[in-house]
Amino acid sequence: MLYDLVLKNRSYRRFDEDFKIGEDVLCGLCEYARLTPSGANRQFFKFRLTPSGDECSRVFPTLAWAGYIKDGTPQVGERPSAYITIVNDNTLGTGNVMDVGIMAQTMLLRATELGLGGCMIGSIKRAELRDILGLPENHEIMLVIALGKPIEEVVIETAKDGDVKYWRDENRVHHVPKRPISELII
Repeated sequence: MLYDLVLKNRSYRRFDEDFKIGEDVLCGLCEYARLTPSGANRQFFKFRLTPSGDECSRVFPTLAWAGYIKDGTPQVGERPSAYITIVNDNTLGTGNVMDVGIMAQTMLLRATELGLGGCMIGSIKRAELRDILGLPENHEIMLVIALGKPIEEVVIETAKDGDVKYWRDENRVHHVPKRPISELII
């Protein structure tokens, strides 16, 4: 079961933009993240929710998409329906970036169970996004999770000659090369 969930949990970059995601769904994903382990149980991270609506269209241009793919940015009609921005509340201290990854992956696994998909984005125009979201200076933007109903097919394949660059074919199928396990275990 978990294996199948991990296989379905891909970095999606094309969504049904008309599919709406409400704040209740985003809060539910954050509840899963809240329960994850945290270094020394310090829990420095907070979440800024952007459910479907006008604010989504303002968040979108602050994010960079699919660096390996020419024209990898989602087109109108393919953009995410919601976002969760993970911030470090610096008044509590400086959190461990591994905790951010654990929380984000947990949220995306739950989103996958719900029939949704997402993409973790670290390439962010942080100052611009901070203004759009009205975040105080003590909230350092760590990661944005874009969410929606996926409309693209993503396939995993074995990397050839060490080439791990993802790509799209003529049918817009997204191919993700993964190194074989024989190269990973030392």
